[in-house]
Amino acid sequence: MTPPIVKAEAITRRFGAGDSAAVALEPTTFSIGRGERIALLGRSGSGKSTLLNLIAGLDDATSGTIFWPGIGPREALRPLAVGMIHQFVALIPTLTVAENVSLPLRLGHRPTDDSAIRDALGALELDAVADRLPDELSGGQAQRVGIARALLPCPTLLLADEPTGQLDRRTGQMALSAILDHVRRRAITFVVATHDLAVAERVETLWRMEHGRLTAEQSSVAA
Repeated sequence: MTPPIVKAEAITRRFGAGDSAAVALEPTTFSIGRGERIALLGRSGSGKSTLLNLIAGLDDATSGTIFWPGIGPREALRPLAVGMIHQFVALIPTLTVAENVSLPLRLGHRPTDDSAIRDALGALELDAVADRLPDELSGGQAQRVGIARALLPCPTLLLADEPTGQLDRRTGQMALSAILDHVRRRAITFVVATHDLAVAERVETLWRMEHGRLTAEQSSVAA
């Protein structure tokens, strides 16, 4: 039997200590199987980003355990096995768009492929800006560069935190289509945190979060 990509048992996350501690995540148990595509739906402040950062190994749980049976130890997660699309992307200002996109491959000591970089940029309608520096981009273009950078290495697990939040509706739907096409063709496990039902409805499985609690898991018909 194929092990799950991620497994968590009663993980919590609190910020601060004592009576003033803020509980961002109540005890949460889940398992994410290989190839699953999950939308984590909830309002701002519901705990989506907190949970996503724990799944990514970017943060430590206050209690409980989380591990990655389908990947390996935590130190094996980056830079290639787990990709992360952040809501507010950070690009290296001295690197061109194409160089920023190829950065995970370089950090992971994998050869860069110019044709794959062009394909990743083309899928996000970024062909014309490949040689520009980040300060020559619009906010929406920079966001799409961050998406292309996360897609290029074909990670085992791809996580996205409000990936279309900085994009207009047409561009957001185009970018989401590019992400979903990529993960489906390559059987990448995918979790997207969103407050937008129009985004969540395009993913096969829907999880809901409210006040730091994973309140429901249900199937969804993806478009």
